[in-house]
Order: sequence, then C-alpha cells, then structure tokens
Amino acid sequence: MTGAVGFDLDMTLIDSRPGIREAYLALTERTGVFVDADLAVTRLGPPLRTELSHWFPAEDVEEAVVTYRALYPDFAIEPTVPAAGAVEVLAAVRAAGLRVVVVTSKLGRLAQLHLDHLGMGYDELAGDLFAEGKASALVEHGVGWYVGDHTADMVAARTAGVPGIGVTTGPCSADELWRAGATYVLSDLTAFPALLDEIAVGSGPGAG
Repeated sequence: MTGAVGFDLDMTLIDSRPGIREAYLALTERTGVFVDADLAVTRLGPPLRTELSHWFPAEDVEEAVVTYRALYPDFAIEPTVPAAGAVEVLAAVRAAGLRVVVVTSKLGRLAQLHLDHLGMGYDELAGDLFAEGKASALVEHGVGWYVGDHTADMVAARTAGVPGIGVTTGPCSADELWRAGATYVLSDLTAFPALLDEIAVGSGPGAG
C-alpha cells in the first residue's frame, strides 16, 4: 500500500453546511449584500471567490472574501459536524499504518480550525487548492488515494495519477463522479473502511 490517504474537507470529512450557512448570513448582515445562504450551501466545493462572484460585483469580490473569512471563525466552526463515518475512517487509515492528508479548497487556517475543533487528527494539510491545483499537494505528500465529494476532486486525483474515491455526500451525483474519473464511488464514508481492507490485502484499485 501507499503511504497516505488524502481527503477533501467540506462534505467529505465534515458537514460544514450549517456553519457556512451561518457565515453567509453574517456576511449579508455585515455588508448589506444578499447572499442566499441556503442555495450557497448546496454547491460547496469550488473556491469561495466562485460563490461570492454570484452575489457581489466583480470589483467587490475580494473585499467580500476578506470579510467572510474574518467572520468565519465566529460563525462557521461551532455548528459544523463530522460527516457520517469520518471519525471511523480516520481511525481505520491510521490503524492501517497510513498517514492522513487533507487537501481542500478552503483556506488552510480555517480548515485547521474545523479539524482541531472536531478532534480530527491529520498529518498534513494543504489548503486554498482546487481541481488540478490539488494534484501538486497530493504528489508532494505521497498520497496514494484521494477521497472527495466533488467532480473536481476526481480531476485532482486523475491529474496526480492516483485513484479517486468519490462520495455522494456533496453536490455531485454518483454518475457525475464516475464520469469525472472516479475509481470507486461510495454513498458515504461508512463504506470506506471495508474498501481500505480490500486495498490492504493487495486487490488494488478496480474499475467498479
């Protein structure tokens, strides 16, 4: 087996929708610019600037990013919970003698706040990366498998030359994940320990 398993963060390891919703509501209150928080949390995955560009004029997006990130620790951390099976998955990875690497589009310091608050241990963390941009971190940290909920995560895995494991806990369907190049697609992380056992006994990645 390889030395590390990589994980996306939002809607893969954590269900951050309640917290991010609160952060967007706070952003609306602070700026006076309406952000449909309920809609925004249905399409988590792309960088923050992508979402904010739907609501703010182009010339105001960077300021909105700064404001949102300043509000985030106070509003988004406490309501966020682990995704189903996430705690058990991290334990299974460590029990297999592998490292846990988190690679996310979220700013690294904000991702760390989530992981520390939830007591979710990790070995390496790389933030502010998306799609192909994640591939360099996957290669740098020796990730052999990358788990994520978004088609962009499957693109990252493919670009890095490692199998992508899709979970349908985010905005992307199983079909979308398969089409993006997933090696496996799971309904959630609860099925991952069994897959990890399969990998450990040498069956390797498969097509189905």
